[in-house]
Amino acid sequence: MTMLRKQAELAAEILGAKALESKSLIATAESLTGGLVSELITGVAGSSAWFDRGFVTYQSKAKVEMIDVPEEMILEHGVVSEPVAEAMARGAIGTSDANLAVALTGVAGPSGGTPETPVGTVCIGWAEKTPEGDIVTCVRTIHAPGDRQAVRLSAAITALQGLIALLSGTDPQRMPCEWD
Repeated sequence: MTMLRKQAELAAEILGAKALESKSLIATAESLTGGLVSELITGVAGSSAWFDRGFVTYQSKAKVEMIDVPEEMILEHGVVSEPVAEAMARGAIGTSDANLAVALTGVAGPSGGTPETPVGTVCIGWAEKTPEGDIVTCVRTIHAPGDRQAVRLSAAITALQGLIALLSGTDPQRMPCEWD
């Protein structure tokens, strides 16, 4: 097992303890990670008490149909963009019972990168539903090095750490991250 995989599994365990303690319910919306974040979460025993659902929206059409990402937004900003990651997180909360959500979109490689969006670029959005029902969001872009597996694991770790940060009262945009 790689060091990144162990780090990801540990982050999922920490998230589980914090989510259970705060009685939070989590949803995911994943593109480049293809369900990896959900898999890490459900690898934690008892995760059914704090994990609501995961959306794997790999194609743009799936983002539009399943989690209400505006098609115009994808056309205007590109699928790998902070506005799309934010809309994915907002959509995951809006179409679930969760009060916290994370969404990931990016380029895992080895191909598909552009000068503007090179391989390893990942946009992550987090959303939180307040007790009043408002949805507060934040986004962050990371640049993860390595092969496809390393990029996906780095993205998953950052996504999980951001949820932990939210549960700890910290802004995921300001948390330390080795892939900035």
